[in-house]
Amino acid sequence: SGVPWNESQHCRLLVPEQLQLCRRHLEVMPSVVRAARRTQALCQQSFADMRWNCSSIQRAPSFGPDLLTGTREAAFVHALAAAAVAQSIARSCASGELPLCSCGPGPSEPPAPGSRWGGCGDNLSHGLQLGAAFTDGSARAGTGATPALRAVNRHNGAVGRAVLSDSLDTRCKCHGVSGSCSVKTCWKGLPDLAEIASDLKSRYVAALKVTHRLVGPRKQLIPKEGDARPVTEMDLVYLINSPDYCTLNPQLGSLGTQDRPCNRSSVGSDSCDLLCCGRGYNTYTEEVQERCHCRYRWCCSVVCRRCRRSLDRHVCK
Repeated sequence: SGVPWNESQHCRLLVPEQLQLCRRHLEVMPSVVRAARRTQALCQQSFADMRWNCSSIQRAPSFGPDLLTGTREAAFVHALAAAAVAQSIARSCASGELPLCSCGPGPSEPPAPGSRWGGCGDNLSHGLQLGAAFTDGSARAGTGATPALRAVNRHNGAVGRAVLSDSLDTRCKCHGVSGSCSVKTCWKGLPDLAEIASDLKSRYVAALKVTHRLVGPRKQLIPKEGDARPVTEMDLVYLINSPDYCTLNPQLGSLGTQDRPCNRSSVGSDSCDLLCCGRGYNTYTEEVQERCHCRYRWCCSVVCRRCRRSLDRHVCK
């Protein structure tokens, strides 16, 4: 992301729907790269203790079936990526990195008593506009993508941007004698993407299975189950059920959980019972060195000894 993009060298690596956008906005591409890397890292952090741990995202852009067939997992990744791109561009505008945009527009509502609008807020509107153009281009891509899959990907990308938009809040800095905060300068800013990932994971759990069906004059996404609640603009949606991800199955995009570390004392998703899918686990004892018996020495250092202790590691069979 720190390297200037070259139109002939870099843009041609993108899908056709994104190629023209890349050529017109080369200066934006480092922000997109940073967003992609942040999406990879946060997806793996969010699902580190689950059977599907998002490790397949490291293969980008050569995704497997778990992220190409309209699964619940693909819904999360599309939403998070869309939010990440929009946020990254919005912040790049505010930092002065992009020549065609700057700080976000000042809020229309009056400031709170004792405060004033100022500073440089994240340019959410510019981030949403360019981010949607880029990620929706990706959602439309793919020779094997059906109209239903493209509709689902666009919907989930829009959910990610909507969650990001709702997260815009007021940040303030105090001014006054000796930090008295007699006056506050405030602006609108976006939170860290980790907060957006946490929100989207909750929506992942509550995602709706849908079908792409003609309703009136056009096709729409409607719940697969007749008694399910209607799809809203804040619901993540998916087309097919996910595998259980317990055993290796490349055709389904399952890497399995064999050799994954588990927590024998946990009752959550990282427990040896759930993570190992009932196959059991092996326990290994290893010796580790760590700092111990640390004390402060005047002036000014901390002196520690090196201690050894044994740790039990539990790994799925």
